[in-house]
Amino acid sequence: MVAVARQQTGITDDTVTRGMTGVFTILKTWGASNEQVRRILGSPPERTFYAWKAGKVGAVPHDTVRRLGYVLGIYKSLQILYSNPQQADTWPTRANRAFGGQPPLERMAGGDVTDLAAVHQYLDAYRGAWS
Repeated sequence: MVAVARQQTGITDDTVTRGMTGVFTILKTWGASNEQVRRILGSPPERTFYAWKAGKVGAVPHDTVRRLGYVLGIYKSLQILYSNPQQADTWPTRANRAFGGQPPLERMAGGDVTDLAAVHQYLDAYRGAWS
């Protein structure tokens, strides 16, 4: 079933593996805890999470692939919006009124894919002014 979902979207196993590696690197840069990373990735079983973290990416649910895309999109938006990489990399951990005063990273780790979508959409709205 997972392979079928990826075939329908045209996403290769190699693309998912590279995306997973990139997302772990990004979330480490942002200072996310393992628990936050697990929630961002859709709360996979602990054993699966640590296998993914070690680079052993097997079958990945379509929901997780969507989550990878959101994290990569958020990262890209931050790189476009901030010319200083340090500002871009610390933005997710700074309190933000748009997210009820909590840091965007906490919103992303809310557990639902819509939490990631909300942060992505917020940044896209600002990025749109620069496009």
